[in-house]
Amino acid sequence: MLTFFFDKDEAGSGIPARDEMQPGDTWDLSPLYASPEQWSADFALLQEEYSAIGEFRGKVGASAASLLALLECDERISRRIEKIHHYASLRCAEDSSDPANLARESQLQNLLTRIGEISAFVTPEIQAIDDATFAAFLADPALAEWRIRLGKIRRLKAHTLSTAEERLLALGHTATSGHDETFSQLTNVDMKFGKLADEKGIDRTLSQSSFSSFLQKRDPEIRKRAFHQFYAKFSDHKFTLASTLSNSIKADVFRARARNYPSAREAALFQDDVPASVYDNLISTVRANLAPLFRYYALRKRVLGLAEIHHYDTYVPIVPSVEKVTTFDEAIELCMGALKPLGDEYCSALGDGMRTRRWCDRYESKGKRSGAFSSGSYGAPPYILMNYKDDVFADVFTLAHEAGHSMHTWNSNRAQRWQDADYPIFLAEVASTFNEELLTHHLLSQTNDRSMRAYLINRQLDDIRGTVYRQTMFAEFEKLTHAMEEAGEPLTLDTIRTAYRGLLDAYFGPDFSIDTELELECLRIPHFYSAFYVYKYATGLSAAVALSEQVLAEHGAGGTEQGAVKRYLGFLRSGGSKFPIPTLREAGVDMSSPAPVEATLRLFARRVDELEQLLA
Repeated sequence: MLTFFFDKDEAGSGIPARDEMQPGDTWDLSPLYASPEQWSADFALLQEEYSAIGEFRGKVGASAASLLALLECDERISRRIEKIHHYASLRCAEDSSDPANLARESQLQNLLTRIGEISAFVTPEIQAIDDATFAAFLADPALAEWRIRLGKIRRLKAHTLSTAEERLLALGHTATSGHDETFSQLTNVDMKFGKLADEKGIDRTLSQSSFSSFLQKRDPEIRKRAFHQFYAKFSDHKFTLASTLSNSIKADVFRARARNYPSAREAALFQDDVPASVYDNLISTVRANLAPLFRYYALRKRVLGLAEIHHYDTYVPIVPSVEKVTTFDEAIELCMGALKPLGDEYCSALGDGMRTRRWCDRYESKGKRSGAFSSGSYGAPPYILMNYKDDVFADVFTLAHEAGHSMHTWNSNRAQRWQDADYPIFLAEVASTFNEELLTHHLLSQTNDRSMRAYLINRQLDDIRGTVYRQTMFAEFEKLTHAMEEAGEPLTLDTIRTAYRGLLDAYFGPDFSIDTELELECLRIPHFYSAFYVYKYATGLSAAVALSEQVLAEHGAGGTEQGAVKRYLGFLRSGGSKFPIPTLREAGVDMSSPAPVEATLRLFARRVDELEQLLA
């Protein structure tokens, strides 16, 4: 299973061409293919062999042996696809201006469409096997290694319709999903936000991407002008956007009802076997712990010297970024020091991968994808793309974050069979943010410099605020609006704005100045068009904080790879062999209880105390 975890998106300019990069600063893709010619040869083999899957049509449920033969054939083809796709995607990421790289991706996409058509029968035929026969198949020792995979496919049976009904849903998918494309085209293509003078008086284009940059300017007037100019354009299109969001919600409810789920929310949670109570616990726990957040806003208001605080004042750092040059090799050493509690094997594998095996493509080059990601496939190195800048200290945290993803993949692939190695997003963000927590602790323990400590604490506070508090507010909005549709209530511009305004008042507090335009924010959040996803950010960070505190406490007491560390490493090795809640429970954190979220919010409160003292 090919995995990508995209985490940042920052553009650059004035950067060298790909062929001007030092080989040691680029990733080594030879473990996938030593040359493009080898890739082409493997692609030709895939073209020849994929049709073999069609030979099983109508025979999947004939016997346990027939089912096993199908699964093994599917694995053989899927692993070749995964390897071919991994190489093509990484080559395109390193230079999307190279026609050969673009051609490989185009070739593969065309072939994958044909493969999808010929293999579409597999899941329906597995689900069509009667219960008694399927139970007998699972009891057959020959299928022992496939029980987890088969169980995940089978549990969808209650929500799989007849062949004719499934055909109708498939035919209508594009029509019932068009709202997403409409939103994207309107907000990313049609809407123009004009120009705005920056702090040097130079006119810059205001856009979806530059908006966040303007909100981080030290001059409050620039932030204010950017906010009002940006939202004026959304106000011009507010009725269209409200209709688009309403239709997105209606489509979620339609699909859930068509597949016999109790609600759209439960349909989304079903994939990870997450009880609705986990979602509700998150909201109720955050709601009960808003006081530290209000204190933080009051601190922001005081330190920034504001007469009143607005939403556009919440992104500029209280403490300006530290001016510190950190080379990439020094960043590796900082990460290694922070991750030392995880033991020799973890650190040795990561250090070797970063220093000598060239897992990481380090610096910007022309045509390279912006930002950072981790990308892994079974049996291949868990590659990392960076656009590292030695004068941007935040890039050290980005490296630790992506290393968390990559070591999750490395451990999972070594411990699990191919069919059980892929882990869900619910778990993915735990490993990455866990590493950031350890790095924050390590850096704080290494410095007495007030400016650096204030910077690190401010950074952690903004992470928790943006990931737990803000994403929980978004999750509550999704819950409210879908419940409105399911109850037959109208979803209009007014009702949507009213619902969102109630959440803004609750989550920002009585001393916060909320501009009327902010009620339109709910119309511009892309995640709302893929509902019931944002809560995973909040649960992921909460689990990471709880687990990191256990590991650090054990390490501080002299423990090594026992107890908390052993459980955490077991979590990394578990892959997708279990659903998220039991996987995390075995690691030492119970996400079915409010405790992990409470622990994260207690940390937030402590950090507010510390920052208040540092900035007194």
